[in-house]
Amino acid sequence: MIFEKYYSEILNVLEKIKNTQKEKIETAANMVSKVIENDGIIYIFGCGHSHLIGLDCFYRAGGLVNVSAMLDTDLMLHNGAAKSSKMEKMSGIAESIFERYCITEKDILITVSTSGKNAVPCEMAAVATKNGVPNISVVSSAYFNDKTDMPKLYQCSDMYIDNCVPHGDAVMDITGTDVKMGSVSTAASSFILQSVLIEAAEKAAKNGAELPIYKSGNVDGGAEFNKALIKKYLPRIKHL
Repeated sequence: MIFEKYYSEILNVLEKIKNTQKEKIETAANMVSKVIENDGIIYIFGCGHSHLIGLDCFYRAGGLVNVSAMLDTDLMLHNGAAKSSKMEKMSGIAESIFERYCITEKDILITVSTSGKNAVPCEMAAVATKNGVPNISVVSSAYFNDKTDMPKLYQCSDMYIDNCVPHGDAVMDITGTDVKMGSVSTAASSFILQSVLIEAAEKAAKNGAELPIYKSGNVDGGAEFNKALIKKYLPRIKHL
């Protein structure tokens, strides 16, 4: 069945990440571990479907409490998908979004954009750098040779991790059409982000840091355990 080939394609991307991005994941984890140790906030930003990566790491069982997904309504799909696609290409938006989250130098920004060539994510990383905020991007090197009128995201970031997603994202040929199906960017970028956070947490713990980690609210005692963590970070994380 065709889904088995899709499964193989996803595994191929994840295997490529494991084999080629190990050092970069470790470098990113070192940067994030310092934020954990210094009680900073880990901000994750993406437009369109890329915002799902931030959501995947935010307020969930087994996740760090000090993760803040940056969720700007105009750049998300639920408030007009076609509109959000146009807006992420508009220059001049990123700085006002950045300012609304009160990001400091002891925090870190991770920007996710597979193409890495639209204005808002590129400018978000540039604004972070201008404000002295360490920043990492998750992008696909398949887009590095695309022509743009501005620097790409990987050029605006302190460092980037390649999610190894092919140009166009979708990987599956379907009978009767030359348009492919089966995107792989969400699985690839989520794997990278979760890997960075897990590695960072392990490093921080070995350095004596106390880790704020959510339990599932659907197990005995989980909700009560999480309540104290939420109370601590509620004033600092915009969407809690």
